Amino acid sequence: MHIPTLATILSTSALVASSPLYRRAAAVDELVGYAAGTTGGGSGDGTTVSSCSELTAAAKKGGVIKVKGTLKGCGIVKLTSNTSVLGVGSDAGIEEGGLQIKKVENVIVRNLKFHKSPEGKDLIDIDNSSKVWIDHNDFSNVGITGDKDFYDGLLDAKHGADSLTFSWNKFHDHWKSSLVGHSDSNAAEDTGKLHVTYHHNHWTNVNSRLPSIRFGTAHIYSSCYVDNGVSGINSRMGAQVLVEATEFKGTKRAIVTDLDSKEDGFAVERDNIFDDASKPEITQKGSLEVEYKYTVDAAAGVCAIVEKSAGVGVVTF
Repeated sequence: MHIPTLATILSTSALVASSPLYRRAAAVDELVGYAAGTTGGGSGDGTTVSSCSELTAAAKKGGVIKVKGTLKGCGIVKLTSNTSVLGVGSDAGIEEGGLQIKKVENVIVRNLKFHKSPEGKDLIDIDNSSKVWIDHNDFSNVGITGDKDFYDGLLDAKHGADSLTFSWNKFHDHWKSSLVGHSDSNAAEDTGKLHVTYHHNHWTNVNSRLPSIRFGTAHIYSSCYVDNGVSGINSRMGAQVLVEATEFKGTKRAIVTDLDSKEDGFAVERDNIFDDASKPEITQKGSLEVEYKYTVDAAAGVCAIVEKSAGVGVVTF
């Protein structure tokens, strides 16, 4: 039996890492998609906060807010329009708290580790707001255990929210991850709204809603799904969804359109990779094509790309 030497192992690893398949084509620090044009609090130095009281006070004023360290027990902090909340370095975060983006516009949240929302609340709740960019964050609760409703969503958008981009995030260890459109009976408010781009996200050990979309329009590309229990991308209540250049491993009902609502959704899937445990269940083929420009990383290399380049500590402030 041939046993490879350390030099051989290192040489092989270097070849894999340098393979064109694993070279990132998409820019890691660029806003694309439906939230294009969002500027948040602008480009000033802003205010640096290191406590919950400082964060709450800064959130009322808006502008650029830089979070230093982990802030624990802040509850739900409400943001105002024209705000950026940015993590400093690679260890900034909010634990046992969350952010609410309600009836505002032009908000950016980047480079923060969110863990354990307050009971019954989301880590980030976007409600009746537009032009929101959520980028390079890490979202988790305590895993698929206990009461599935004790914590709510990791990142939800509802009540006619619109023009959203969620990029380069890691979602993991939770029952229900990301809900777009909160109710089957909210067509009047949501129809024609809820345009959201999800790209270069990593989803693992989440039970469902990766995301779940009612009424809205979702473009999902160059993402990685690993070991997710009940369902992946759930298009429902007439939603139009385009899924491309994404790899699914161990993710049941990777793309599903008839799971759990009064009306099926629509989906287009192209250039994706599915393992045997991740077959799509598409009952209605969609028609969504997007008009904005974007750069795709191929499904065959995307998991390696987002494992390295999504989440916190990649873009820092």
